[in-house]
Amino acid sequence: MTPTPDFPSGPAAADERRAAGSPTAPDGAIADVSGWLRLSVPLALLAIAASLAGIFTDAAYARETANWAAQGVGQDIANLALYPLLVACARAARRGSLGAYLLWLGLLGYSVYTYAIYAFALHFGPLFLPYVAVLGLSIFAFTGGMLSLDAERVRAVLAPRVPGSAAGVLAAIGMLFGLLWLSEIVPALASGTLPPSLQETGLVTNPVYVLDLAVVLPAAIATGVGLRRGRAWSYCLAPVLLVCFIALGAGIVVAVGVLAARGEAASPAPVIMIGTAVAAELAVLRGFVGARGPEAGLAAVLRGPAGGG
Repeated sequence: MTPTPDFPSGPAAADERRAAGSPTAPDGAIADVSGWLRLSVPLALLAIAASLAGIFTDAAYARETANWAAQGVGQDIANLALYPLLVACARAARRGSLGAYLLWLGLLGYSVYTYAIYAFALHFGPLFLPYVAVLGLSIFAFTGGMLSLDAERVRAVLAPRVPGSAAGVLAAIGMLFGLLWLSEIVPALASGTLPPSLQETGLVTNPVYVLDLAVVLPAAIATGVGLRRGRAWSYCLAPVLLVCFIALGAGIVVAVGVLAARGEAASPAPVIMIGTAVAAELAVLRGFVGARGPEAGLAAVLRGPAGGG
Protein backbone atom coordinates (compact mmCIF):
# COMPACT_ATOMS: atom_id res chain seq x y z
CA MET A 1 0.00 0.00 0.00
CA THR A 2 1.34 3.43 -0.94
CA PRO A 3 1.62 5.67 2.08
CA THR A 4 -0.67 8.71 2.07
CA PRO A 5 1.29 11.98 1.87
CA ASP A 6 1.09 14.04 5.02
CA PHE A 7 -0.42 17.31 3.78
CA PRO A 8 -0.66 20.22 6.24
CA SER A 9 -4.14 21.14 7.32
CA GLY A 10 -5.95 23.72 9.39
CA PRO A 11 -6.51 27.49 9.00
CA ALA A 12 -2.80 28.31 8.82
CA ALA A 13 -2.28 25.84 5.99
CA ALA A 14 -5.33 27.18 4.19
CA ASP A 15 -3.87 30.68 4.43
CA GLU A 16 -0.58 29.37 3.03
CA ARG A 17 -2.33 27.69 0.10
CA ARG A 18 -4.36 30.84 -0.57
CA ALA A 19 -1.24 32.98 -0.50
CA ALA A 20 0.40 30.59 -2.94
CA GLY A 21 -2.56 30.84 -5.30
CA SER A 22 -3.84 27.29 -4.70
CA PRO A 23 -7.60 26.75 -4.46
CA THR A 24 -9.05 26.06 -1.05
CA ALA A 25 -12.36 24.49 -0.15
CA PRO A 26 -15.06 27.16 0.27
CA ASP A 27 -16.26 28.05 3.74
CA GLY A 28 -19.79 26.97 4.60
CA ALA A 29 -21.22 30.41 4.01
CA ILE A 30 -19.49 30.71 0.66
CA ALA A 31 -20.83 27.30 -0.32
CA ASP A 32 -24.30 28.65 0.40
CA VAL A 33 -23.91 31.41 -2.21
CA SER A 34 -22.14 29.21 -4.76
CA GLY A 35 -25.46 28.48 -6.48
CA TRP A 36 -25.97 32.17 -7.18
CA LEU A 37 -22.38 32.53 -8.34
CA ARG A 38 -22.73 29.56 -10.71
CA LEU A 39 -25.59 31.33 -12.52
CA SER A 40 -22.90 33.63 -13.93
CA VAL A 41 -21.80 31.03 -16.48
CA PRO A 42 -25.11 30.42 -18.32
CA LEU A 43 -25.95 34.10 -17.93
CA ALA A 44 -22.66 35.19 -19.51
CA LEU A 45 -22.82 32.60 -22.29
CA LEU A 46 -26.30 33.77 -23.29
CA ALA A 47 -25.32 37.45 -23.10
CA ILE A 48 -22.16 36.93 -25.16
CA ALA A 49 -24.02 34.88 -27.78
CA ALA A 50 -26.73 37.55 -28.05
CA SER A 51 -24.13 40.30 -28.29
CA LEU A 52 -22.23 38.50 -31.05
CA ALA A 53 -25.51 38.08 -32.94
CA GLY A 54 -26.23 41.77 -32.47
CA ILE A 55 -22.82 42.77 -33.82
CA PHE A 56 -22.49 40.38 -36.75
CA THR A 57 -26.07 39.83 -37.99
CA ASP A 58 -28.69 42.26 -39.23
CA ALA A 59 -31.66 40.46 -37.68
CA ALA A 60 -31.28 41.79 -34.13
CA TYR A 61 -31.77 45.46 -35.01
CA ALA A 62 -33.47 45.19 -38.41
CA ARG A 63 -36.56 47.10 -37.23
CA GLU A 64 -34.76 49.77 -35.19
CA THR A 65 -33.76 53.24 -36.32
CA ALA A 66 -30.15 53.66 -37.42
CA ASN A 67 -29.38 55.58 -34.22
CA TRP A 68 -30.90 53.00 -31.87
CA ALA A 69 -29.30 50.12 -33.77
CA ALA A 70 -25.87 51.76 -33.48
CA GLN A 71 -26.35 52.20 -29.74
CA GLY A 72 -27.33 48.55 -29.47
CA VAL A 73 -24.20 47.42 -31.28
CA GLY A 74 -22.08 49.65 -29.04
CA GLN A 75 -23.62 48.03 -25.98
CA ASP A 76 -23.03 44.60 -27.49
CA ILE A 77 -19.35 45.37 -27.95
CA ALA A 78 -19.04 46.48 -24.31
CA ASN A 79 -20.79 43.28 -23.22
CA LEU A 80 -18.05 41.17 -24.78
CA ALA A 81 -15.65 42.55 -22.18
CA LEU A 82 -18.00 42.88 -19.21
CA TYR A 83 -19.56 39.40 -19.13
CA PRO A 84 -16.24 37.49 -19.08
CA LEU A 85 -15.32 39.85 -16.22
CA LEU A 86 -18.55 38.81 -14.46
CA VAL A 87 -17.52 35.15 -14.65
CA ALA A 88 -13.99 35.93 -13.46
CA CYS A 89 -15.38 37.82 -10.46
CA ALA A 90 -17.69 34.92 -9.62
CA ARG A 91 -14.74 32.51 -9.66
CA ALA A 92 -12.68 34.78 -7.41
CA ALA A 93 -15.65 35.22 -5.05
CA ARG A 94 -15.96 31.44 -4.68
CA ARG A 95 -12.36 31.49 -3.46
CA GLY A 96 -13.33 33.95 -0.74
CA SER A 97 -12.68 37.41 -2.22
CA LEU A 98 -15.07 40.02 -0.87
CA GLY A 99 -13.90 42.58 -3.41
CA ALA A 100 -14.65 40.20 -6.28
CA TYR A 101 -18.09 39.48 -4.82
CA LEU A 102 -18.94 43.18 -4.69
CA LEU A 103 -17.72 43.64 -8.27
CA TRP A 104 -19.85 40.64 -9.27
CA LEU A 105 -22.95 42.16 -7.70
CA GLY A 106 -22.30 45.48 -9.44
CA LEU A 107 -21.94 43.77 -12.82
CA LEU A 108 -25.19 41.91 -12.16
CA GLY A 109 -26.82 45.28 -11.48
CA TYR A 110 -25.49 46.44 -14.83
CA SER A 111 -26.88 43.28 -16.43
CA VAL A 112 -30.36 43.82 -14.98
CA TYR A 113 -30.38 47.44 -16.19
CA THR A 114 -29.03 46.66 -19.66
CA TYR A 115 -31.18 43.64 -20.37
CA ALA A 116 -34.32 45.38 -19.14
CA ILE A 117 -33.67 47.78 -22.03
CA TYR A 118 -32.95 44.95 -24.48
CA ALA A 119 -36.10 43.09 -23.44
CA PHE A 120 -38.51 46.04 -23.28
CA ALA A 121 -37.15 48.61 -25.75
CA LEU A 122 -36.32 46.55 -28.85
CA HIS A 123 -38.80 45.21 -31.36
CA PHE A 124 -39.80 41.59 -30.91
CA GLY A 125 -37.28 39.49 -32.79
CA PRO A 126 -35.06 36.40 -32.84
CA LEU A 127 -33.10 37.41 -29.71
CA PHE A 128 -36.14 38.09 -27.55
CA LEU A 129 -35.90 34.85 -25.55
CA PRO A 130 -32.15 35.17 -24.85
CA TYR A 131 -32.76 38.75 -23.69
CA VAL A 132 -35.49 37.59 -21.31
CA ALA A 133 -33.37 34.70 -20.06
CA VAL A 134 -30.40 36.95 -19.27
CA LEU A 135 -32.69 39.44 -17.54
CA GLY A 136 -34.26 36.73 -15.39
CA LEU A 137 -30.98 35.07 -14.46
CA SER A 138 -29.50 38.46 -13.60
CA ILE A 139 -32.41 39.38 -11.34
CA PHE A 140 -32.33 36.08 -9.45
CA ALA A 141 -28.55 36.05 -9.05
CA PHE A 142 -28.49 39.69 -7.95
CA THR A 143 -31.31 39.23 -5.45
CA GLY A 144 -29.82 36.06 -3.99
CA GLY A 145 -26.37 37.59 -3.81
CA MET A 146 -27.54 40.75 -2.07
CA LEU A 147 -29.73 38.89 0.43
CA SER A 148 -26.75 36.69 1.35
CA LEU A 149 -24.86 39.69 2.77
CA ASP A 150 -25.05 40.64 6.43
CA ALA A 151 -25.16 44.43 6.27
CA GLU A 152 -23.77 44.97 9.78
CA ARG A 153 -20.73 42.79 9.04
CA VAL A 154 -20.21 44.51 5.69
CA ARG A 155 -20.17 47.88 7.44
CA ALA A 156 -17.73 46.63 10.08
CA VAL A 157 -15.28 45.54 7.36
CA LEU A 158 -15.67 48.43 4.93
CA ALA A 159 -16.34 51.51 7.09
CA PRO A 160 -12.67 52.02 8.11
CA ARG A 161 -11.55 51.74 4.47
CA VAL A 162 -14.14 53.75 2.53
CA PRO A 163 -13.13 57.34 1.71
CA GLY A 164 -15.38 60.08 3.01
CA SER A 165 -15.84 61.32 -0.56
CA ALA A 166 -17.85 58.21 -1.50
CA ALA A 167 -21.07 59.67 -0.09
CA GLY A 168 -20.65 62.90 -2.00
CA VAL A 169 -19.78 61.18 -5.27
CA LEU A 170 -22.88 58.98 -5.19
CA ALA A 171 -25.22 61.80 -4.19
CA ALA A 172 -23.73 64.13 -6.79
CA ILE A 173 -24.10 61.57 -9.58
CA GLY A 174 -27.72 60.98 -8.62
CA MET A 175 -28.55 64.68 -8.59
CA LEU A 176 -26.55 65.73 -11.66
CA PHE A 177 -27.89 63.03 -13.96
CA GLY A 178 -31.39 63.53 -12.60
CA LEU A 179 -31.18 67.22 -13.48
CA LEU A 180 -29.75 66.33 -16.90
CA TRP A 181 -32.68 64.08 -17.75
CA LEU A 182 -35.21 66.57 -16.39
CA SER A 183 -33.63 69.32 -18.51
CA GLU A 184 -34.62 67.24 -21.54
CA ILE A 185 -38.00 66.03 -20.29
CA VAL A 186 -39.56 69.18 -18.80
CA PRO A 187 -39.08 71.47 -21.85
CA ALA A 188 -40.45 68.72 -24.11
CA LEU A 189 -43.52 68.32 -21.90
CA ALA A 190 -44.03 72.09 -21.76
CA SER A 191 -43.82 72.46 -25.55
CA GLY A 192 -45.73 69.30 -26.40
CA THR A 193 -42.80 67.89 -28.38
CA LEU A 194 -40.57 64.85 -28.05
CA PRO A 195 -37.12 64.96 -26.44
CA PRO A 196 -34.31 64.64 -29.00
CA SER A 197 -33.44 61.14 -27.79
CA LEU A 198 -36.90 59.87 -28.69
CA GLN A 199 -36.82 61.55 -32.09
CA GLU A 200 -33.49 59.84 -32.86
CA THR A 201 -34.35 56.39 -31.55
CA GLY A 202 -38.00 56.20 -32.57
CA LEU A 203 -38.99 54.77 -29.19
CA VAL A 204 -42.33 55.23 -27.48
CA THR A 205 -40.53 56.39 -24.34
CA ASN A 206 -36.91 56.47 -23.21
CA PRO A 207 -36.17 53.45 -20.98
CA VAL A 208 -33.12 55.23 -19.55
CA TYR A 209 -35.35 58.02 -18.23
CA VAL A 210 -37.61 55.44 -16.57
CA LEU A 211 -34.91 53.28 -14.99
CA ASP A 212 -32.76 56.20 -13.88
CA LEU A 213 -35.44 58.49 -12.49
CA ALA A 214 -37.55 55.73 -10.91
CA VAL A 215 -34.81 53.52 -9.43
CA VAL A 216 -31.12 54.09 -10.05
CA LEU A 217 -30.61 57.80 -9.37
CA PRO A 218 -32.83 57.92 -6.25
CA ALA A 219 -30.93 54.86 -5.01
CA ALA A 220 -27.62 56.67 -5.57
CA ILE A 221 -28.78 59.74 -3.63
CA ALA A 222 -30.25 57.65 -0.80
CA THR A 223 -27.08 55.55 -0.60
CA GLY A 224 -24.91 58.66 -0.45
CA VAL A 225 -27.00 59.99 2.42
CA GLY A 226 -26.90 56.55 4.06
CA LEU A 227 -23.10 56.46 3.91
CA ARG A 228 -22.91 59.90 5.45
CA ARG A 229 -25.10 58.72 8.32
CA GLY A 230 -23.30 55.38 8.69
CA ARG A 231 -26.25 53.19 7.70
CA ALA A 232 -25.23 49.54 7.32
CA TRP A 233 -27.27 48.87 4.17
CA SER A 234 -25.52 51.68 2.33
CA TYR A 235 -22.18 49.85 2.55
CA CYS A 236 -23.74 46.94 0.65
CA LEU A 237 -25.40 49.07 -2.01
CA ALA A 238 -22.70 51.70 -2.61
CA PRO A 239 -20.12 49.44 -4.34
CA VAL A 240 -22.87 47.82 -6.40
CA LEU A 241 -24.01 51.21 -7.71
CA LEU A 242 -20.45 52.37 -8.37
CA VAL A 243 -19.60 49.27 -10.43
CA CYS A 244 -22.92 49.48 -12.26
CA PHE A 245 -22.29 53.13 -13.16
CA ILE A 246 -18.76 52.38 -14.36
CA ALA A 247 -19.97 49.50 -16.56
CA LEU A 248 -22.82 51.60 -17.96
CA GLY A 249 -20.36 54.42 -18.63
CA ALA A 250 -18.15 52.06 -20.62
CA GLY A 251 -21.15 51.01 -22.69
CA ILE A 252 -22.11 54.63 -23.39
CA VAL A 253 -18.59 55.54 -24.50
CA VAL A 254 -18.46 52.58 -26.90
CA ALA A 255 -21.95 53.38 -28.21
CA VAL A 256 -20.92 56.97 -28.95
CA GLY A 257 -17.93 55.60 -30.86
CA VAL A 258 -20.17 53.34 -32.95
CA LEU A 259 -22.55 56.23 -33.63
CA ALA A 260 -19.66 58.35 -34.87
CA ALA A 261 -18.26 55.51 -36.99
CA ARG A 262 -21.64 55.08 -38.68
CA GLY A 263 -22.08 58.77 -39.37
CA GLU A 264 -24.84 59.28 -36.80
CA ALA A 265 -25.06 62.38 -34.63
CA ALA A 266 -22.67 61.87 -31.72
CA SER A 267 -21.72 64.72 -29.43
CA PRO A 268 -18.44 64.39 -27.46
CA ALA A 269 -20.11 66.03 -24.43
CA PRO A 270 -21.54 62.75 -23.05
CA VAL A 271 -18.13 61.08 -23.31
CA ILE A 272 -16.50 63.92 -21.35
CA MET A 273 -19.24 63.89 -18.71
CA ILE A 274 -19.25 60.11 -18.39
CA GLY A 275 -15.46 59.96 -18.33
CA THR A 276 -15.32 62.46 -15.48
CA ALA A 277 -17.94 60.54 -13.52
CA VAL A 278 -16.19 57.20 -14.09
CA ALA A 279 -12.86 58.62 -12.87
CA ALA A 280 -14.52 59.76 -9.63
CA GLU A 281 -16.31 56.43 -9.24
CA LEU A 282 -13.12 54.43 -9.73
CA ALA A 283 -11.32 56.55 -7.15
CA VAL A 284 -13.84 55.80 -4.39
CA LEU A 285 -14.52 52.21 -5.48
CA ARG A 286 -11.02 51.19 -4.41
CA GLY A 287 -11.98 51.66 -0.79
CA PHE A 288 -14.81 49.14 -1.14
CA VAL A 289 -13.08 46.40 -3.12
CA GLY A 290 -9.48 46.76 -1.97
CA ALA A 291 -9.85 45.24 1.50
CA ARG A 292 -7.37 42.45 2.24
CA GLY A 293 -6.81 39.95 5.04
CA PRO A 294 -8.81 37.12 6.66
CA GLU A 295 -11.06 39.58 8.50
CA ALA A 296 -12.00 41.15 5.15
CA GLY A 297 -12.84 37.90 3.35
CA LEU A 298 -16.21 37.09 1.86
CA ALA A 299 -17.09 34.46 4.48
CA ALA A 300 -16.82 37.10 7.19
CA VAL A 301 -19.72 39.17 5.82
CA LEU A 302 -22.15 36.48 4.66
CA ARG A 303 -25.20 35.27 6.47
CA GLY A 304 -25.10 31.60 7.39
CA PRO A 305 -22.61 29.16 8.88
CA ALA A 306 -19.60 31.49 8.83
CA GLY A 307 -21.35 34.10 10.90
CA GLY A 308 -23.91 31.98 12.66
CA GLY A 309 -26.70 34.16 11.27
